[in-house]
Amino acid sequence: MIINIITLGCSKNSVDSEVIASAYQSLGHEVHFESNLDSDIVVINTCSFIRDAKEESIEEIFLQTERKALGHNQGVHVVGCLAQRYKKELREAMPEVDGFYSFDELPQLIQKQDFDLLTYPERSLSTPSHYAYLKVSEGCDRQCAFCAIPNIRGKQISKTEEFLLREAALLAEKGVKELILIAQDLTNWGVDITKQKNLDKLLRHLTDVKGIEWIRLHYAYPNNFPYPILDVMREYSQFCKYLDMPLQHINEKVLMSMNRSSTPEKMYKLLYTIREKVPGIALRTTLLSGFPSEGKKEHLELLRFVEDICFDRLGVFAYSPEEGTPAFALGDPVKEKEKKKRVAEIMQLQESISLKLNKEKVGKTLKIIIDNEEDGFYIGRSEFDSPEVDNTVLITTDKPLLIGNFYNVLIDRADHYDLYGTVKL
Repeated sequence: MIINIITLGCSKNSVDSEVIASAYQSLGHEVHFESNLDSDIVVINTCSFIRDAKEESIEEIFLQTERKALGHNQGVHVVGCLAQRYKKELREAMPEVDGFYSFDELPQLIQKQDFDLLTYPERSLSTPSHYAYLKVSEGCDRQCAFCAIPNIRGKQISKTEEFLLREAALLAEKGVKELILIAQDLTNWGVDITKQKNLDKLLRHLTDVKGIEWIRLHYAYPNNFPYPILDVMREYSQFCKYLDMPLQHINEKVLMSMNRSSTPEKMYKLLYTIREKVPGIALRTTLLSGFPSEGKKEHLELLRFVEDICFDRLGVFAYSPEEGTPAFALGDPVKEKEKKKRVAEIMQLQESISLKLNKEKVGKTLKIIIDNEEDGFYIGRSEFDSPEVDNTVLITTDKPLLIGNFYNVLIDRADHYDLYGTVKL
């Protein structure tokens, strides 16, 4: 059969889709990752993290059932977090969908009884062949008041170091040069296996994988941060000077009501220590605006925090109440209009910070990986930028460049979120 997999949500979902695709291919099926492709079966891998993600998933399901009615596909199957969380309600509301599958029902969907999403040894990449995500664990042991992920994905289950090193080697054999480590809580990897934090040990061993030139870390958790990983990042050239750490907020009252169990003093100290231990590191964070306990005073404190730290990269979500989370009982007192206003103010401030930091790179030569070619430019990224979510470098050259290769690029111009440069061949 021709099977089309549509992935919504985060990069962790992308890895799941790649594993499902490989299982289908092992049975002789032809698999694609496209938005609108005539196929025998469409598998929609959904997200359920916040309201906007749920709405996007439902819209995609409706779109694909309409395409089914027009004869563009023969079956629509839904997997992922939305299906796991609302399977019964969805079945009743959308009888035109051929199946909704929880994670433990995936063998039934694929018709491969020994299939296990976490331990299946192969993947079919949906990313360009030069970079890939390495999901080191599933689930989460944190109980952040706003987050439904532990209810959906369960407790943390870490992949073993042996499995991850083998997976990294297989990805390198496919031509992957950049590994992006992801998890619900990256810095807690392995605690469920060894009862201690030993991410630094895994990171050291990943540097032995031949062919991997860049290793990037996403979704670090600030509490009880494992400082030894900073020594590894500084000592080994394969590590991008980049760390993604979703901090959510800085106000102590808001952090307590979010069940983040940190303090402003601890968070400032952590961020200053990271920059001291790994000079030149780019810090990326994600914030949550409009939480029930956030008033205007707390919002202003968050703005001051963004200004103080000058994050290299930053994203912000407006809070949405999620059933089954501790915060749901707090209601949703901040009006949508006010949430949007606060989000806009944070992003406006970040835009000015980003422009200032980008201008400081003009005149410097950066190592750039080429992702694609578009509109007369080669589009690349520095070690300070992760694909899809961060800045890009738009490159001009008189000679053709190879997608997936590294080049030294002289930066000659900057705007708010992009750099422009010329290849030095």
